[in-house]
Amino acid sequence: MLSAVFINRLNKGMPLQTDPTVIYGIEPKFDGNLRKADLRKDTAYNTYMHKGLPPTPIAMPSKESILAAAHPAKSKALFFVAKGDGNSHFSETLKEHESAVDRYQRKIAPNKALQLN
Repeated sequence: MLSAVFINRLNKGMPLQTDPTVIYGIEPKFDGNLRKADLRKDTAYNTYMHKGLPPTPIAMPSKESILAAAHPAKSKALFFVAKGDGNSHFSETLKEHESAVDRYQRKIAPNKALQLN
């Protein structure tokens, strides 16, 4: 599914906007808490600021990662957010994604955030 999100974004000309690339670009100063200011730091790896793939791989991809990139899941998802349990929530719209961020990252009570399955 992650590969599908990135392929969908690349096909639409959208920036990848993936946090690990930002973290890679600010290492070793990353303290475990990604801030808006970090998303605005202009490094070659910052996929919030630069469209397309970063200039080099940010990690040594596994066989499974390479296969996933070559054969992504069929999905219209354009966004994902970590749930905090090792899984991710995938969304097709920005509105749904923002609700998922509220629920899983900002920990806003479910009655204040859109109920997501």
